[in-house]
Amino acid sequence: MAADNTSSVTEFILEGLTDQPGLQLPLFFLFLGFYVVIMVGNLGLIILIALNSHLHIPMYLFLFNLSFIDFSYSSAIIPKMLMSFVLKKNIISYTGCMTQLFFFSFFVISECFILSAMAYDRYVAICKPLLYTLTMSPQVCLFLLLGVYGMGILGAIGHTGNILFLTFCGENLLNHFMCDILPLLELSCNSSYLNTLVVFTLVAGDILVPIVTIFLSYGFILSSIFHISSTEGRSKAFSTCSSHIIAVSLFFGSGAFAYLKPPSIIPLDQGKICTVFYTIVVPMLNPLIYSLRNKDVKLAMKKTLGRITFS
Repeated sequence: MAADNTSSVTEFILEGLTDQPGLQLPLFFLFLGFYVVIMVGNLGLIILIALNSHLHIPMYLFLFNLSFIDFSYSSAIIPKMLMSFVLKKNIISYTGCMTQLFFFSFFVISECFILSAMAYDRYVAICKPLLYTLTMSPQVCLFLLLGVYGMGILGAIGHTGNILFLTFCGENLLNHFMCDILPLLELSCNSSYLNTLVVFTLVAGDILVPIVTIFLSYGFILSSIFHISSTEGRSKAFSTCSSHIIAVSLFFGSGAFAYLKPPSIIPLDQGKICTVFYTIVVPMLNPLIYSLRNKDVKLAMKKTLGRITFS
């Protein structure tokens, strides 16, 4: 990996999602609609949790942070993406590109670990209900959140630092709608096997560690559920976990498909579709998954709407 990171490229041209002129305007309105749903859904859930004291428990503290993360990394990507549908040349400066990459990496990695923290919370709630208040104390929750965002910062520094060591000689057309890792590696004129190895090692750690935590948590949860004698008890336990399982499957499935296979196996155009899925579709679906399948959230929504109507 070269130590000289002086680059003749001062800006990149983002190719966008498609180069077909007839699709640009319909896609602009489609993704604008997605972004509005993401903002309303995630900010609505954040406000709902903040305003209702009965939601001030660890489960909803983590959900609050999941909504914040979803909103944040979508906001780091979609506004620039929308510009690619209406501008002939969607240009981003080298500094702007590295900044976008850093915040994108930070929030996506944080999401991996907040999902694993949520799985641990469900494990304690179902497997050790009598010790829940003690085990998930405010201090433990704070420690878990510091770990979530700490891993996000470390991963973002690793990925951004790896790209900053690359040189971009003359070609500046980036085959993506954002500054993502693999397209930047492909565009660089001194990208080496070591750079690619760093990416796959970091991504594997950021995906596999949370996945192992989630699988272990749900292994213990399933074991506990099967020992519950009443059908109603088993059904209630399954319902508290089902929303989280759906969110985890959507996020990690699309993320792993995009990054854990070399570009030679998955073309970048297909990688773009995977990126759309976990950066736009998943943050849009998460508030719906957690609100429509959660009695506490629906009750809080009714109470809040009732207060607004009454006032």
